[in-house]
Parts: sequence; C-alpha cells; structure tokens
Amino acid sequence: MPVTKSAEKRMRQTLKRTARNRRVKSIVKTATRRFEEAIQSGDRELAQSRLIAAIRKIDQAAAKGVIHKNNAARKKSRLTRLFNRFAAG
Repeated sequence: MPVTKSAEKRMRQTLKRTARNRRVKSIVKTATRRFEEAIQSGDRELAQSRLIAAIRKIDQAAAKGVIHKNNAARKKSRLTRLFNRFAAG
C-alpha cells in the first residue's frame, strides 16, 4: 500500500485510468467484432455502416490516448482493406 499522500493519489489515478482504458479498448474490440460479423453475414450495407461505426470508435480511442495514433491508423486500414475485398468479390 502507498505510504505518502501523493502515492495514494497516484494509485487512485492509475485505477481510474486503467478502468477507462479497459472500457474504451473493449468498445473498440466490440465494434470491430460486429463489423467482422457483418462481413460474415454477407450484408454489404450493414457491413458498411458497421465499418463507419468501428472507425469512429477507433478514432475516439486514439484521441483519448488509449491507443497510439499509428495503432489506430493500422486498425482502420486493415478494416477498410477487408471491406474493400468483401465489396469487390
């Protein structure tokens, strides 16, 4: 357990930050999974709307600093490539 007041405060901040990061990462993963499920179902319009939603959630996570901007760009690129292959074929 922390000894000083500043250490107690840092611990409280870390717990809050960790909880927020977990929540945001979970939201991103859920949006990504829903997009992939839409691809599997074969519904192009649903997949497109889920892609937009997933990209929005990824951008929000990057803006909050939960994931790095390059990580966000990579995720968006991979999802978009997957959608383009699905739409073409």
